[in-house]
This record gives sequence, C-alpha cells and structure tokens, in this order.
Amino acid sequence: MSGAQTLTVSEDEGEGRLDRWMKRRFPQVTQGTVEKMCRTGQIRVDGGRVKANARLVPGMTVRVPPLPDAPAPPALPKLPDSDAEMIRRAVIWMDDHVIALNKPPGLPSQGGSGQGARHVDGLAEALKFGRAEKPSLVHRLDKDTSGVLLLARSARVARRLSEAFRHRTTRKIYWAAVAGVPSPRMGTIRFGLVKAPGHGRGGEGEKMLCVHPAKIDATEGAKRATTDYAVLDALGTRAAWVALVPITGRTHQLRAHMAEIGHPIVGDGKYGGSGQENPGDGWGAQLGGEISRKLHLHARSIAFDHPVTGARVTLVADLPEHMLRTWKTLGWNPKDAAHDPFAEAE
Repeated sequence: MSGAQTLTVSEDEGEGRLDRWMKRRFPQVTQGTVEKMCRTGQIRVDGGRVKANARLVPGMTVRVPPLPDAPAPPALPKLPDSDAEMIRRAVIWMDDHVIALNKPPGLPSQGGSGQGARHVDGLAEALKFGRAEKPSLVHRLDKDTSGVLLLARSARVARRLSEAFRHRTTRKIYWAAVAGVPSPRMGTIRFGLVKAPGHGRGGEGEKMLCVHPAKIDATEGAKRATTDYAVLDALGTRAAWVALVPITGRTHQLRAHMAEIGHPIVGDGKYGGSGQENPGDGWGAQLGGEISRKLHLHARSIAFDHPVTGARVTLVADLPEHMLRTWKTLGWNPKDAAHDPFAEAE
C-alpha cells in the first residue's frame, strides 16, 4: 500500500480527463474506485474537490490517497536480437517526439487474428532508445503494405498525431504497380466501401466491397471513401506505376478502389491482382518471370505538422526489394517521379 502523494501533471501527459490520467498512472485502480475517491474528496486537484471527468492541464497538482500496490507485470519474452536489429534498421527518422519507420512488407502493424506475435507494436520494445516506455503506433499499414509508419514517443504526442490523422492534415502518398493503365491518367475514385458478409474461405468478412456513390446512403454499413490517383509511368497498356492519395482512410481502400476501376494492384490476392493474368491483354503473364507475386503497394511519403514544433515534416521511404526489382525490370526509375505529382498538376 502506497502513502498519500501529490503529483504534478507533466507536459508530456498533456490535457485530458482526471479518471483517464489516474488509470494511466495507476492501472490497478478501477473506474469505480476513482469515482468513489472523487466523491469522498480523497482525490483533489489544486487542493479542491473534483469529479472524475474533470479536465487536467499540465502544471496542475493531483492529491492521490494511499493506493494498493500494482501487481508485478508479467515478464515479457526477450526480443530476439535479430528482430530488434531489424526493426531498428527500419528507422528512417526520429527526434525526441516521433519515430518514423520504413515498415517491411509482411510485418503486421499490430497483433490480431492470424497475425502471430511478431509485429511492429511488439517489436517497438526495441525502439525505446533510453525511454522508459515504448513508442506507440498512431496509424497502421496492412501487413503486406510497406512504407512510412509513424510512432509517438509520449502519450501527448500520440494524441496530437491521432488528431492530425482524423482531421486529415497529414498527407500520405502511396506508390503501386497496377494491371493495365487507368484512363484518364489522373482522377478521383469515390466509391463507398462496405465490409463483405460472412467469413468464408474467399476472404469474406475481411474484404471490402465497393458501393456506387449514389447508393452509399442506402447501403447499410457503407462508408464514403475517396482516392486520388495519377499515372507516373506505364509499360505500354499492360501495367502502370501509379501514385495514390487516400483522402479518407478506410480499410483496404486503395486496394479495393483500384480493383473496382479494373486495375488491381500487382500481387493483391484478395482483390484480383495476384494471378498476374488479366484476360484481354495478358498484362501479368507478359510482364516477365522476374515480377514478384508480393503486393506492390508502398507508403512512399508522409507530410505532417510536427506535434510539438509545428514545423511541416516530409518523410520519404525507399521501395522494398521486390518492388525495386519490378521497377528495374519494367524500366521505371523512382528518381523520375515528382515528389507530389498532384501538386505538379495543380
């Protein structure tokens, strides 16, 4: 049992509710206990009685009564040295507040059904770099999608970055190789998305179905989704290198949208791009034996307002090995592309 203590809300903790602050500081204390201690005046903020939902700001003092000791956390298995080295090599930029990775393809962002124990969130233990807490994810990439992924090094920074994603002040540009060549070569896709029913072997329940914009409001569970695309180069009419900007951030949005307009992403088994055989022009079979069957979708760059300094930060991630081989085979040079082809067109 700890004694009574007076704690100061730190800058890193930022603003937030008292009950949530208590749960972060003292995870062994239940919501009901926090509310009872507020009702009885055992918890006080700046010397005064408060409710559990009171707002805290940095610099406030919180009087905390004696609390039961927290149970010892279970010992975490030690990360294999090879995994720790791999995730550290993936760091492309960091400062005191944010870490950016070039996530390898095949590595899930988080654990979950069928994802196993090896994922970015778990490997983030190796990214503390002297801090007490591991950095936390503020957005995700699909397991087979590579590219820029941001992690926050404090709860305050995580909240601010999450808000930036919700308010769409971040700008992400993806690169993909797709079947055929979209026409027009620059445009916007506005099909809504709804999760497929069932849990069948064909991927139902984990696959998104496109809904015509005129039918979104009448389709239960459908959400509006918008993607900008631009063709950067092409191999005749058989395949294209495209840049994609997800204006909204729906599950599998880019993959489902490109498949819906008849240009699935190369290597996408769920949305029709893995067979590398597109009846009509034989785009896949004729691309050459060196073309990998892995997903050709990469989060190339991200631009965001730094959550502490406010400065605009733009980060670029190199293509993974299998996409580099494809680009070389098809005669596409990453250096030939404008950083933001959509800005060039405006």
